[in-house]
Amino acid sequence: MFKYIKNDMPASIVVFFVALPLCLGIALASGAPLFSGLIAGIIGGIIVGALSGSQIGVSGPAAGLAAIVLTAIGTLGGYQNFLLAVVLGGLLQILFGFLKAGVIAYYFPSSVIKGMLTGIGIIIILKQIPHFFGYDADPEGDWAFFQVDGENTFSEIINTINYISPGASIIAIVGLGILILWDKVLNKKGKIFELVQGPLVAVVLGILYFSLTKGNSTLGISEEHLVSVPVPDSFESFIGFFSFPNFGVITNPEIWVTAFTIALVASLETLLCVEATDKLDPHKRTTPANRELLAQGVGNTISGLIGGLPITQVIVRSSANIQSGGRTKLSAIIHGFLLLASVILIPKLLNRIPLSVLAAILFVVGYKLAKPSLFKTMYKLGWKQFVPFIVTVVAIIFTDLLVGISLGLLVGIVVILLKSYQNSHFLHIEDKSNGKHKIKMTLAEEVTFFNKGAILKELDSLPNDTCLELDLMKTRYLDNDIIEILEDFAFKAKERNIDIKLVSKRGIVENPPSFVEFFRTRPKSSISLS
Repeated sequence: MFKYIKNDMPASIVVFFVALPLCLGIALASGAPLFSGLIAGIIGGIIVGALSGSQIGVSGPAAGLAAIVLTAIGTLGGYQNFLLAVVLGGLLQILFGFLKAGVIAYYFPSSVIKGMLTGIGIIIILKQIPHFFGYDADPEGDWAFFQVDGENTFSEIINTINYISPGASIIAIVGLGILILWDKVLNKKGKIFELVQGPLVAVVLGILYFSLTKGNSTLGISEEHLVSVPVPDSFESFIGFFSFPNFGVITNPEIWVTAFTIALVASLETLLCVEATDKLDPHKRTTPANRELLAQGVGNTISGLIGGLPITQVIVRSSANIQSGGRTKLSAIIHGFLLLASVILIPKLLNRIPLSVLAAILFVVGYKLAKPSLFKTMYKLGWKQFVPFIVTVVAIIFTDLLVGISLGLLVGIVVILLKSYQNSHFLHIEDKSNGKHKIKMTLAEEVTFFNKGAILKELDSLPNDTCLELDLMKTRYLDNDIIEILEDFAFKAKERNIDIKLVSKRGIVENPPSFVEFFRTRPKSSISLS
């Protein structure tokens, strides 16, 4: 695992700087103690990172669960009651892993996963615009369209015009310039530029800028535009940051409903991110989905026991890890230790980092997820790929991750059904033979009730005085609904002077008296029926 430490160490530092404001922001958006987000980030990095089978995925508090957490804390009667739901949710995830529920991950269409990545990339850019210019009314990590500060994504950007901070904007622009220079030029100039990543340089410059301009009414950055890590006065006060679940309410049905909701949503978000990170992985490694559920379950159980927020694998941190050259799970683990060490040893230094610099780092992450060239590529693949892709992108921007994925998946299913409807059979019309049109209908390998409408339409449209050859030589599965259609058509065919020739592996049958009886008496080696 230490073979790629030269890749994983720089990547872990970048992930740390991305994760730090997100952990705090998600906690704030969730109505939970700020330190709970850091606990979740630390557990997600160290514990889940060690247990997970993913080499490049990074786990931590998830923005997609913020609304659930905010509501649950109120309805369950306090944060300690909510923590019990997190612990139980983690245990349910472990159960999901043992039941091999991770197989769900393999049923998300590629177009929807790409739409998810692109949608998240665009959201990152849109959400970071206010922070880039020093307007921090909405906390970092609030990815929903309708924000916790009462605004929406676009109204927040419009409001930014009235609240631009010159100091925050200047260092953000400088930081973005450094990131672009590092990515496009310096990375190729020597190993030193690979080890010392651009985000680290941008953050150090941000701290120096804040320190040098402190007190300047025009160019200075006020404290509300900085990272805000809780600072313990002593070891006892540090221990006081931790909370513990109230096991006395374990019989409350609402606790179990919340626990199941957390387990289900966290598992779905994790499986979606697993699929997405595997697609982004330049080495095309495959994450064992069931092991990931087990790792997430253990992480959530421990997080809930010591006061942390629910954990999932998260695409923003994972993509930052991949873009920064992370090769193994060591990157995620080190980022967890960096979070732990920093909140213990240097919280006051962290509180000198301008949020606008971190916004510049996230700009780059967002752009790499949502490159304009991807839209062109998806369009060239045809409407069957482009429509689910674009629906997912738009839905994620205007709702949230799970709603967007659900709508994209629904559109993808409709596309599949439409193609299944169209591809149930092949029709070939030949010249007249003995005064009759000879029409050959070849059924597909698998014919289900989805194909019912297409086949019924073709049979009803056949002209009278026709010879129909029904070819089932390649058909392996035939739904009972289709057999009933053929049975009804055989009766109507006599009235319409249509001759039927049935061609199957059992031989050729002219005008079979009963399709139902023909298939019911088939040999075992013949067509499989429902």
